[in-house]
Amino acid sequence: MSECTHDCSTCGADCASRNQPESLLEPQNAQSNVKKVIAVMSGKGGVGKSLVTSLLAVLTRRNGFQTAVLDADITGPSIPKIFGVKDKAMGTVDGILPAETKTGIKLMSVNLLLENDTDPVIWRGALIAGTVKQFWTDVVWGDVDYMFVDMPPGTGDVPLTVFQSLPVDGIIIVTSPQELVGMIVEKAVNMARMMNIPVIGIVENMSWVSCPDCGKKIYPFGESQTAKVAMSQGLPLLAQLPIAPDLAKECDTGVIELFNEDWLDATVRAVEDCPKKIQK
Repeated sequence: MSECTHDCSTCGADCASRNQPESLLEPQNAQSNVKKVIAVMSGKGGVGKSLVTSLLAVLTRRNGFQTAVLDADITGPSIPKIFGVKDKAMGTVDGILPAETKTGIKLMSVNLLLENDTDPVIWRGALIAGTVKQFWTDVVWGDVDYMFVDMPPGTGDVPLTVFQSLPVDGIIIVTSPQELVGMIVEKAVNMARMMNIPVIGIVENMSWVSCPDCGKKIYPFGESQTAKVAMSQGLPLLAQLPIAPDLAKECDTGVIELFNEDWLDATVRAVEDCPKKIQK
């Protein structure tokens, strides 16, 4: 048997190395050291995915970790506004420098690169997906314990790019209480499983509202179906967030870092307990 040259294009041997699929993971910037990547996704839009992403970054940062948010929702970016960040990203010979929030959370979003926040991003899928890759490869993230990726809704181009190009360790799925959501959640769970990425759990947003007079929980969308869906998928329902006017105001005014409720404590613990995935 001749010695292996490691050039499969000139070799007819049926060996394990030849049959192993090639990794599509992109290298992170040479000046970056991101230890764990958590994607926050939803099967549809408008369920509060960016809110949950932001809160997880705030709470893990409050626990003493270095955190970052990669805004992969290129056509609907909201992360800079939620954190009240208006300064644009700057570049050096090493790459693009992320913006930082008041408490030191690092951010990268297309709105940090546009001249005006309201300029639309009218790009085709390939360009959008390429931009997400560059947010990983060209941004100087430095030392980061937890990076949260705010995904666009659905299971299309960008989620596929993130799952193939970034070393995602786990996924949080965000949903709302309506029965229709069961089908949407299953789509997101099935995509995660097809990509061989563990789902940490499900967070339900807009679950209840507190009565201003007696404090009783009111369920405006009726009985939640999310617990049943989570059980059917063998996943934990980590949190049920209320419709909270004060929280909405914190997002609108860019002071999300003032958030001080315990609604996501179990979710944060699950994220911190999520093992680092061994990338092949």
